[in-house]
Order: sequence, then C-alpha cells, then structure tokens
Amino acid sequence: MMVMREFRNEFTFRMFSEKGRENEFHSLFEQAIEDAMRDWIGKEYPLYIGDSEVTTESKLTERSPIDGSVICTCQKADRKETRMAIDSALEAFNEWGRISYIKRARLMLKAADHFSKNKFVLAAVLSIENGKNRFESMGEVDEAIDFLRYYSLQMLKNRGYGDAVYLHGTRTKVRLGFHGSPGKGERVSRPMKPYGVFGVIAPFNFPVSISTGMSTGAMVTGNTVVFKPSSTGNMSMLTGAMIYHLFRDAGLPPGVFNYVSGPGTVVGDELATSSSVSGIVFTGSMEVGMGMIKKSYELGQNKAFIVEMGGKNPTIVSDSADLEGAAAGVAAAAFGFDGQKCSALSRVYVQSGIAKRFIELLIERVKEIKVGNPLERDVYMGPLISSEAFERYKWAVELAKNDGKIIYGGNVVKTELNGFYVEPTIAELRHGHELYRKELFLPFLLVDYYESFEDALKMANDSQYGLTAGLYSKRKKEIAAFKDSIKAGVVYVNRYSSATTGAIVGFHPFVGWKGSGLTGKGAGGPYYLLQFMREQSISE
Repeated sequence: MMVMREFRNEFTFRMFSEKGRENEFHSLFEQAIEDAMRDWIGKEYPLYIGDSEVTTESKLTERSPIDGSVICTCQKADRKETRMAIDSALEAFNEWGRISYIKRARLMLKAADHFSKNKFVLAAVLSIENGKNRFESMGEVDEAIDFLRYYSLQMLKNRGYGDAVYLHGTRTKVRLGFHGSPGKGERVSRPMKPYGVFGVIAPFNFPVSISTGMSTGAMVTGNTVVFKPSSTGNMSMLTGAMIYHLFRDAGLPPGVFNYVSGPGTVVGDELATSSSVSGIVFTGSMEVGMGMIKKSYELGQNKAFIVEMGGKNPTIVSDSADLEGAAAGVAAAAFGFDGQKCSALSRVYVQSGIAKRFIELLIERVKEIKVGNPLERDVYMGPLISSEAFERYKWAVELAKNDGKIIYGGNVVKTELNGFYVEPTIAELRHGHELYRKELFLPFLLVDYYESFEDALKMANDSQYGLTAGLYSKRKKEIAAFKDSIKAGVVYVNRYSSATTGAIVGFHPFVGWKGSGLTGKGAGGPYYLLQFMREQSISE
C-alpha cells in the first residue's frame, strides 16, 4: 500500500531565516556562484533529442545582462531538428503515455528531490542568466520544486483522475435498441488520457519555475515534451539545459523531455503548426500566444492550448488602508525583478484624500532599493534584461514627462558593469493614457487618483488583461465589492509582502482572465493538470 506524502512548499530562505541561519544561506549561495562558474558557465550545449546530443552549424551566444559576458553557446535549431525532436517525443509517448500514473508521479517526485539537492547552483546560474537577485532566484527555484511535488501528489491523490461506475441492467429485452432502452448491465470506466506531444514554449523571466511547471504538467499526465527555451533577444537557454540534465539524472526516459534551442519564428512555429504536436503550453505575450492559436486553427488543427499571456495589473489604495503596509506591498510588486514579471504591479489608483501621504511613504520605500550587480547580497534590482527593454524604458520615461509627471526615478543608474541599469520609476498620469494599456515589463509604476471607490473599480477593470490585482482597505464594504467585481484571476487583499506578485504553489492558482489566459484554470492549482488530459468513457 502506497503512503501518500504531504505536500510542503520548499521555502528555502524562509527556512534559513526562521532558524537564524541567514548567513549560512548567503554563504551557500556565494559558493554556488563559484560552482556555477566552474561547472556550467562558458560551455557549449547541444540540442538534446531522445538519447542523442545534436549540434547545428549555426550557433546562439547567450550573454549575461549583468555585464554582457558570454555565459554559454547553444545550437540554433531549424525545422529539421524540431521535427526530429517531435518524432522522438512521439516515439517515447508510445510507452510513457501507457505506464502507470503512479510510476510517472514517483519519477517526478524523485526529480523534485534532485532539483532540491542542486537548488543553490541552479539559483546562482539563474541570477547570472537573467539578472535576478538571490532571493528572487531562490524563490523561483523553490517554485519549480513545488510544481514537481504538487502536481505529482495531485496525480496520486486523484488516482490519475480516472474512475469507474456500473450501469445496472434490466430483465426487459428489446429487439432494436434506442437511447435509454432496456439492456444488460454495463461497467463504464472513465479514464483521463494524455493527448500526446506537447510543445512547451518558455519565457525568459521565469525560465526555471515556469519551464519546469509547464513541462511537469505535461509529463506527469502522460504526455511527452519538446521544450523550447527563450532563445532570441531575452535568452534563457542555459537554465533550460540544466533542467534537461536534472530530469535526465533523475531517471527520466529518453525522448520524454527533448530540449531544442532556437528562434520562436522557426522552432516555435514548427511546434504550433505540426500535425504531430497535440498541444502547446506557452507563457509570453498575448500577441504571440493568440498568433499561434490562430495559425494552428486556420490549418484545421485542433490542438490543446494552455497559455498565460501577460497582464497590466492594478492595485487600489483606499483612504482606510494601512498606508505603511500598502507602500511596502506596492513597492515590492512594482519593482521586484525590475517589474519584469507578468504579475508585476504597473498601475495604482489612490484615493485622493490620502494620496500625498501614500506617495511620501512609497517613495521612502523605493529610496531603499539598491540597484546594481544582483549577485551582491544587498542589491534588490539588477539590470534590465536587454537593450530593447532599455529603449522601451527611455521611451516610457519621455512619454510620461511629456504627458504627465515623473514623481520618482526616470534615470539611468551608472555602474562599472556593461549592463542596462535604471532607477525604479513612478509616474503620475491620468487613466486612459497609452501607458495604461501597454504591457511595459519595466520598473515603471503609473499612479492616478480617485474620489469614489466605484470609479477605482472601473479603472482597475478597464484593461484587456485580467491577471493579478490588489486592494488595500479596512472597509468590509470595499473589500466585498472588490472581491465581487474585480476581473482578474489572482487577487490579493491587504497583502504586505506584495500587492500583486508572489503566487504560492498549492495556495494561489496562477490564472489569467480576459486577454491574460485562455482556459480559466491556473498553474499551481487543483485543476491545472486536467488541461493536459482528455476524458474517455469505455463501456463493457
């Protein structure tokens, strides 16, 4: 008899800090940086297709946004290599899709333990790769481990999501049957079965947690994966290669997880249009997500699409709010990882009567943010991910200056590093301005003011997106109205740690409404895995 494990979040830094071992945490992370530089940085990585390592004539060079240094060389796959990976995944599916869900779940739990043993090095590589500070990086790696364990335990808890029922028969006989006619008894099994091959297309900003979560969702339910990391512009190929190695070393059979680096216009397009790919799980922009869906359906393909497509996330600060707590939550949500999160807070609506005091408190918090090399322990904001992000930042700053007012920031931060370092920026603009509609992915917070709470709700909901939203208020009536009316999938009320970011696996399903999602079921929640399977009824 199998004994069910209880799901527990990894919470690495929380564990160290609660035990008074913060210095040990920092020592382990700093040692991990040295290990990462020795074991992972500066190498060339092939494509991993089935049990083969494949190289291509064209290469991709990944550089750290911290200083522009080369951190790895990867392969630039074309459609030929992508089709090889799809064929490999199809072949592996013949066995993987038929083995017991218990075996699959146990293997994923083993992988979780393997990820956990290597989490400091994985987090260190992540910081080098995309410029996150050590706390953000460790939190992301923890989330990847949580996804592995939570989804595996959900499969076990729900017995693979299949069941069986008995339809009792009757003694009455008829010569020709009809709907609902008398007949013999029937045993009806109702399994949930995998689709086949899933293309997993990952973003740059959470290349460990989201990549692992999407891939685990597909694999633990019996599908096989062709995984494409972010490979152009904002690259995250190195952590993708590490994920492959961790799965392989945990015992995942060849072909179940195939790693293919290459441009989205080629590799991603092949996955989206191939008739051999049964589903796509994607995190990224609405433009790219909807484009893939449109192209696939125009080809007459009925793929399963599981997509999360960004946000323009609001928070309301009421005149009854704990303003200190609101300022802390708003600052964290807007400027954590430079605002380069789909859940980041980008617009805040403040009741006019307390606006002056709230802005003062917010600026006090933001002034504490240190910008610089994210590998240093006291740095909160590292570099922007790319020159494109930097140009977008300058454009937004100039537009805000022309059409409104910069309350704080708006400047380049000078460092000795060859990266794009900027100040956290707060701009006062009226709702309806162009910047309220565009997802910036920057440390750029818009502020507007309101008189009535109804107006604040209308402005908060006035967006094509509906991912996360926050409220700070002590009034029960306002809280009730917010919970009843806000059109967002992930909603936080009076959350000190962050107004809109930081969903915890097993507690906050990360689900987008409106243009932020498609299926209405969120990652890290109890219904996520159902999207990777289809029902079947078998009557005997």
